[in-house]
Amino acid sequence: MTNWLIRLFVKNADDVKSPAVHTRYGWLAGLVGVICNVLLAAGKFVAGLLSGSIAIMGDAVNNLSDAAASVITLVGFKLGAKPADREHPFGHARFEYVAGLVVALLVMVIGVELFRTSIGKIITPEPVDYSWVALIMLAVSILVKLWMALFNRNIGRRIGSATLQATFVDSRNDMIATAAVLIAALVARFTGLNLDGWMGLAVAVFILISGIGMVRQTLNPLLGTAPDPEYVQYIAHKIESYPGVLGTHDLIVHDYGPGRRFASAHVEMDSDGDVLESHDVIDNIERDFLEQDQLHLIIHYDPIVNGDAMVDSARRWAQRQVEGIDPQLALHDFRLVDGPSHTNYIFDVAVPPGYPTPPAELTQKIEAALQHGSKPIRLVLTVDDAYSSSLQGPFESDTTD
Repeated sequence: MTNWLIRLFVKNADDVKSPAVHTRYGWLAGLVGVICNVLLAAGKFVAGLLSGSIAIMGDAVNNLSDAAASVITLVGFKLGAKPADREHPFGHARFEYVAGLVVALLVMVIGVELFRTSIGKIITPEPVDYSWVALIMLAVSILVKLWMALFNRNIGRRIGSATLQATFVDSRNDMIATAAVLIAALVARFTGLNLDGWMGLAVAVFILISGIGMVRQTLNPLLGTAPDPEYVQYIAHKIESYPGVLGTHDLIVHDYGPGRRFASAHVEMDSDGDVLESHDVIDNIERDFLEQDQLHLIIHYDPIVNGDAMVDSARRWAQRQVEGIDPQLALHDFRLVDGPSHTNYIFDVAVPPGYPTPPAELTQKIEAALQHGSKPIRLVLTVDDAYSSSLQGPFESDTTD
């Protein structure tokens, strides 16, 4: 069913990196959500009125909120597809993250309201008469919500959508909530024991816990999280595969929403190489990333001395000392100035976010570790933040050591 709908409504469905295809997937998921949830809400309202069950009525209201959430999803994908403009030069794709956050907040509102009404049912219980129509409606609802959960999870994973992943969690919660209501209905019908309020309370707690998790999941991309380590390694290794590239560092990835990623990196190349050829290689790298990965990459060219025995030996020595202090530290941009009375070691060290050692103290530790032989070594150190969390040691290839 899912694949049939995709083939019917999503043109070029395999090109999931395309913003246009991404938007079409979002519209499909939103429309399916609106139609299914409106039908389920109508059926449950009828079943709830016939049985007098607060749990079934709460479930119906929950389905209406899900329909509203699907509308928000549609709006989020529509606004997110707007092109960049003067006020928003990086595009509007983060609207999708905002839509996901709104869906998560709606889930929490429903959880709070169901919690309140369930407490009232426990304090003042009312007789509940579950008809076979109500029981059948609940069973059908469980099957529909199971399909919707799998549908949203499939599409969400396929296009990497936080909004649809939140919708999947919501559909899964609905399925569990309806199953709990059905259990209460069966118990009441065959034993006379009224668990309506208690089941409603359990469902409310479950929805609230899931809602908190959904808020965290959708809020993180808006605040700015570290990129996926595998994605960072992919970028670095792809850059280093080009001729003349000796290493890369200071890689920063900015996520402005699905299909709107920007990155910057420093690329090390031999200082003795032809500058125009190096510039041409960098242009090719940037163009290939944009065309093949939809990544807007800006590269800074770092010329380094390569093949000088003294510099290479000093760099390897400095790298070992830095890693001996902390394996998380990454050395790059190494230069050496040898004078009659002392030798200047000039390089940068990338530290992970939240690194506890202050830069001045770290500089003293590294300078002390570098001292060997009779000639003093003076350190000129720049401490950089490694915004990519996977920067555990430099990306440079062995030719730079």
